[in-house]
Amino acid sequence: MTLRLFLSGTGAALLLLLGACADMQMGPGVAEAMERPAERALVAGLRAYDDATYPEAERQLNQALQLGLQSYRDRAAAHKFLAFIYCTSNRTRECEAAFRAARVADPNFVLSKSEAGHPQWGLVYKRLPL
Repeated sequence: MTLRLFLSGTGAALLLLLGACADMQMGPGVAEAMERPAERALVAGLRAYDDATYPEAERQLNQALQLGLQSYRDRAAAHKFLAFIYCTSNRTRECEAAFRAARVADPNFVLSKSEAGHPQWGLVYKRLPL
């Protein structure tokens, strides 16, 4: 399995959960995190996003947020992927709101250089105040 394949799909979700565990002092491991409904919904949402089933991804990511993701990084990631979905479906206001919510969840939230250069959400992201 290549690193690129690992970082897509399940690998990306697991990396997010590992980040969540690192955020919690003496926090649970990945297996324990996956027992929480919010984190399970986040992983399902990221898998659906990677599979390009965006309505399901949107549903799962919103559910993860409603169920109360414990890690601020996970909350920011859920909002980021929702922003991507909203922008690609021409819901600009929702896209802006999701990017703002990501920044509220994690004040250090930024898109990678390649993400910020995306033709659909990059311009929306760049318009927002830092």
